[in-house]
Amino acid sequence: MLSSTTRLGLGLASSFTRPTFKSAATVAPSLLSRSLFIKTIPQPPGNIIDTVNEAYVAPPPHKLHGSVHWTSERLVTVLMAPLMITPMIAGTTYPLADGIMGTLLMYHCYAGFQSCITDYIPLRVYGVWHKAAMGLLAFGTLVGVYGVYIIETTEKEGLVGIAKRLWAL
Repeated sequence: MLSSTTRLGLGLASSFTRPTFKSAATVAPSLLSRSLFIKTIPQPPGNIIDTVNEAYVAPPPHKLHGSVHWTSERLVTVLMAPLMITPMIAGTTYPLADGIMGTLLMYHCYAGFQSCITDYIPLRVYGVWHKAAMGLLAFGTLVGVYGVYIIETTEKEGLVGIAKRLWAL
């Protein structure tokens, strides 16, 4: 039987038309780990541990797992809106409200980046890199809180004054 290239009259060998390289899906993770020196934990095919016929053992349920994070993130977001808008409308700043807004803003950023790290640098795959990313996030948040403290103590109107100046540009 003739190959499709011979039937078309091209006369090309079938080995010439076949790709001689691996697909990008199999090459990319190994190239990434080699080029960036990121060691990953080897995963079983399809993330199946044991055999396919083993029953799934779910972790023990906890009534607060996940719901506390979700509720606190939404509560912080709802509390930040009036703390940001009120000084703009009233035309005056309150140092206590400005400090609370700065603290809530830092927690809001921390929770958002923590979710990104959890999603894109999972502990089961990256191990120590996940822990390093979480440590850098905690360090960065502490530096940010210190920066908010410096702004609150040195600026005339604090964070609201900086926001007013940015809107005036």
